[in-house]
Amino acid sequence: YRQQFSCSKTQASIGVNIMPKTVLVTGAASGIGLASAKLLLQEGYQVMAFDPQEELMRHNLPEEDLISFFCGDISMSEDCSDAVALTVKTFGQLDALLHWGAAHSSKRWDELDAEEFNNIMSVNVTGSFLIAQAAAGYMMAGDGGAIVLTTSTSVIFGATGGNGQGGPAYVSSKGAIIALNRSLARALAPKVRCNAVSPGLTETPMIGGMTKKLREDMTRRFPLGRFGIPDEIANAGLFLISEKASFITGEVIHVNGGSNFN
Repeated sequence: YRQQFSCSKTQASIGVNIMPKTVLVTGAASGIGLASAKLLLQEGYQVMAFDPQEELMRHNLPEEDLISFFCGDISMSEDCSDAVALTVKTFGQLDALLHWGAAHSSKRWDELDAEEFNNIMSVNVTGSFLIAQAAAGYMMAGDGGAIVLTTSTSVIFGATGGNGQGGPAYVSSKGAIIALNRSLARALAPKVRCNAVSPGLTETPMIGGMTKKLREDMTRRFPLGRFGIPDEIANAGLFLISEKASFITGEVIHVNGGSNFN
């Protein structure tokens, strides 16, 4: 976890004397984080990819001038600070944070113990605070920026766990992130905007444990008739860090195929 990896430190330019924006992306080895990193690279952003799974992250993402890698644990304050420091050292700036990294728990209320509950809260809630704190420390001292955290539609439904669904530990952690987002948005304004994305069920490894029957049952709750794909969730994050969202802060953007009202 303590190792740091960086590719070329060349700061590519877009257009004439315009530097590309730099984004720190957590959970970059797979799922929505991986989709975000790829989309950012396609649009010319500089990306610091952060994930504990170094080999998978390097396998799934290209080695090029616009990307660098940090292998670390989101629940460790030092790792979060080091990731921000390496981003600034490598690219000279940090403009935005897309925090997708999270731990999942499907255990039901009568299967869950304190150790797993506390671990999920440590990674998902404390980790969200620590990486936002580290990023905001740099942004507030400079030209500002944008932060995007991740909650979940499971908070609205009160998912109960089992068969790959989020259980009480996971749902509780994602509910806490909504409150954290509101607090940070007010505390960091006007220099830093902080918002959250709330994905519905998305085709990522996180739902790999769902049974065929549960998938069919859950799909019926989606007016669009399917689960989301990582790019669809990632694009909401890219919108929130863009100038198109310049008057949005403290909000939760739901990207869930309409399942909120079904």
